[in-house]
Amino acid sequence: MEPRPIDKDQLALSELLDRALNKGVVLWGDATISVAGVDLVYVGLKVLLASVDTAQGLKQDARATAPADMDAAR
Repeated sequence: MEPRPIDKDQLALSELLDRALNKGVVLWGDATISVAGVDLVYVGLKVLLASVDTAQGLKQDARATAPADMDAAR
């Protein structure tokens, strides 16, 4: 079976995904369901898209830059 040539669009998508996983991407949003001006349901969402190595590095960086009183609480 012959290898297929890579389409430029596919290459761009793979490069974008590679950069997103290496750098990390955070998405967040809020949604509120209300009836007659009364809020019934509030949903807040935060999503981190990153590779495991990147996520661990971000966690270590956050701990290193946290104030001293935050370290005592952990």
